[in-house]
Amino acid sequence: MNVQSRVRAEDAGLSTERLGRVRDWMRLQVDRQRLAGLGVMVARRGRTVFFETCGMADLARGRPVAEDTIFRIYSMTKPLTSVAIMMLYEEGRFQLDDPIARFLPDFAAMRVYVAGSRGAYQSVPAARPITFRDLLTHTSGLTYGFMEAHPIDGMYRDAGIDFQTAETSLADLVGKIAALPLLCQPGSAWNYSIATDVLGHLVEVVSGRPFDEFLRERVIRPLGMVDTDFHVHAGKEQRLAANYGRDGRGALKLIDDPETSRYLRPRAVCSGGGGLVSTAADYARFCQMMLNKGELDGVRLLGRKTVELMTSNHLPGDMAAMGQPRFSESTYTGIGFGLGFSVMLDPARAEIVGTPGEYAWGGAASTAFWIDPKEEMYVILLTQLMPSSTWPLRRELRVLTYQSIVD
Repeated sequence: MNVQSRVRAEDAGLSTERLGRVRDWMRLQVDRQRLAGLGVMVARRGRTVFFETCGMADLARGRPVAEDTIFRIYSMTKPLTSVAIMMLYEEGRFQLDDPIARFLPDFAAMRVYVAGSRGAYQSVPAARPITFRDLLTHTSGLTYGFMEAHPIDGMYRDAGIDFQTAETSLADLVGKIAALPLLCQPGSAWNYSIATDVLGHLVEVVSGRPFDEFLRERVIRPLGMVDTDFHVHAGKEQRLAANYGRDGRGALKLIDDPETSRYLRPRAVCSGGGGLVSTAADYARFCQMMLNKGELDGVRLLGRKTVELMTSNHLPGDMAAMGQPRFSESTYTGIGFGLGFSVMLDPARAEIVGTPGEYAWGGAASTAFWIDPKEEMYVILLTQLMPSSTWPLRRELRVLTYQSIVD
C-alpha cells in the first residue's frame, strides 16, 4: 500500500464535503491553541482519502507539521510489540495460557497486595501464575508508576521502574518488577500497565535476540516503516516534532525540545510499551497490514486467524466491568480488550459512533488510531500534547470521520 496513492473521498464511499469538517476541526484545535499542530489520515478500502496537516511541529522555530513529521507515539508502540510476541506464538514457542515464569523464573512466586502503605504493606500469594494472555490483555496485576493511584504505583517509582528514562536494561527493570507485589490477582481486573514492556523482554528471551533488533527485522523493516524506530536516525532530526504540555494558565508549554530530545540518541532500554517514534505514513502501513489480516504488499507477518484472535474481546465483559470505567479521555463502558488492542463491543453502550469489532489504541501525547474491519477503514491522529486526557480529541475525531461515510 502506497499512502501517496490517494483517491477522491467519493471513490471510497465518503463525502468530500463532510470530510471538510475534519479540516475545520483541525484548524480549530490550532486556532484555539489547544494543540501546536497535528496531522490526520483517513484511509478506506486500501486507499488514502484524507491526509492533511495543520499548525506547527515546533513553535519556537516556526516549523510546520508536514506529512513526514516524526512523532513520539508512546503507547501506539504496544500493538507492534503485541504483533512481535504473537509472531513467536505462531512459531509454537509458547501458548497463551503458559505462565511467563516458564521464561522468566523470577515471576514464579508472585504475591498480591491486600493492604497497607508502600513502606509497610500486607500481601498474599497469587492465586495463579501470570500468563502471556494476562500481559496482552492488561489483566496481569502489574501497573504503571506514573499513575499515582495506588501504593504499588509508588513502589514502582521508588524502585526506578520507568522504561522511558532508565539507563540499565530490559532484564534489569523486569527483574525489579518481579520483586514487587501485584496490584490484584492475575486475571481479576483490567489495569493499564508496563505489561507490554515485559512482553518486549519476553520477545528477546523467547527469540534469543535483542528486542529492538527483533522488532526492526521482523516487523518494522518488512512493513517498510522507514521512519519508525526507538530513536530518530541521523539526518532526520529536523523532522522531529516538539512535545508540549500545558502551563498553569492553560497555555502550551514545551516539555521536550526536538533539538535536545533523548529521542535523538539510541536508547539503553527500548520500551515495548511506549518507546517508538513514527510518522503517519509509516503507521498507515501497520494499520493496513492489520486490516489485511496480517499481510501487506506480499509480506505476511501473521496468519488471518491470529489477527482475528488478537482483535477479539478477551475479557468476560467490557473494561468497565473489569474495574476500569474510564481511562485517559475515554469511557470504557461497551469497550473490551483483545491481545494488544481495545475492542469496540457496543457503540450504544459506549455512547459513541463506531462499529462492533473496531479495534484501537492511543499514546500519551494524544496520538490515536482505530481500525474498522467492517468499514475497511482506519484513522490515524498524530500530535504532541501530554497528557492525552487534556482534550477529548479522539472522541471528537471519531465522530467527524464516521459521519463522512455516505455509502
